[in-house]
Amino acid sequence: MSGFTKIVFKLHNFLDRNKIKNNLKFKPSLTSKTLVFAHRGSKSNCPENTLAAFHEAVRVHADGIELDVHLSLDNELIVIHDEKIDRTTNGKGLVKNMNAIDLKKFDAGSWFNSKFTDEKIPTLSEVLKLLTDLSFTGYLNIEIKTDKFDYPGIEKKLSDLMTETKWPFSYIYSSFNFDSLKKIHTFDSKAEVNYLTKNLLTLKSHYKGSSTDFISGIHPRRTYAFMHPLLLKSSKRPLRLWTVNQETEMRQAFQQHVAGIITDFPERALEIRREIQDQSK
Repeated sequence: MSGFTKIVFKLHNFLDRNKIKNNLKFKPSLTSKTLVFAHRGSKSNCPENTLAAFHEAVRVHADGIELDVHLSLDNELIVIHDEKIDRTTNGKGLVKNMNAIDLKKFDAGSWFNSKFTDEKIPTLSEVLKLLTDLSFTGYLNIEIKTDKFDYPGIEKKLSDLMTETKWPFSYIYSSFNFDSLKKIHTFDSKAEVNYLTKNLLTLKSHYKGSSTDFISGIHPRRTYAFMHPLLLKSSKRPLRLWTVNQETEMRQAFQQHVAGIITDFPERALEIRREIQDQSK
C-alpha cells in the first residue's frame, strides 16, 4: 500500500470515528440531489458576473447561482471575480482603489460580445434586486474574495445586507479564506458556510473543513475530487465541485451524487441531469 493510500485510509477512519456535530439546519434539497450552480452566472454565453449572466442563469432554471464579492474604496460590495478590473472591463486598476461610481463608468460586457456593451460591474445590492424581481427561489452562493486582499469589514457589511431582508431565495457563503468564514459565521450564524479548496493533497484543508463545527460544506476543485474518489465518499460534509464543464465530468458528478457542481454551462448540466434521471426511472 502506497504512503498516500495509507493517508487516505487513515482519513477515512478518522472521519468515521469523528461524527461532526453540526447544529445548523439546512433545507433537505441542498443535499438530496446534485444541484447545478451557474458559475459567475451563465458565463458560457454572457459576460461573467453581470446582470445579464445572472438573468440567463434564472432563465435556464439553474438550482443556484455563484458570484464573487469584493469591497470598493467607498465600502460598496462589488460583484466581480478578479481583484483587478482589467480582464473583464475596458478599464484598469484594483477594485479596492476605486469608488463604486467610478467602477460603474467602465464597460463590462463588450469584451465578451458587442451586444453586451451596456453591461456594467454590478453591486451586490443590484444583483439581489434583480434576483428578487425575477422571483428566483434557488440558492445564491456568495464567494467572499478575501484570499488575496484583506477587505476590512467586508464580512460585517455582507452579513448586514443579507440579513436585513427576507429574500425569496436562499443564500450560502463560501471562501478560500478560513478567517473570513469564521467572521461571517459570527455575524450570520444561521447561514451555511462553505470552505473553498484548491488542493486537498496534504489533507490539511480536508481536516480543517471537516473538523470545524461552523463549516457546513466543502467546495473542492473538481480535478482533485475526481482523482480521489475515496475522499468524495468519506466526506461527512456536502461537496460541491468547481468548475465542472466537461460532459463526462458532469455525468460522473451526477452518478456519484455529489451535493452540487458549479459550472459555466448550467443549461447543459441540467439537461444531462434530466437525462440520467429519466434513464433511472
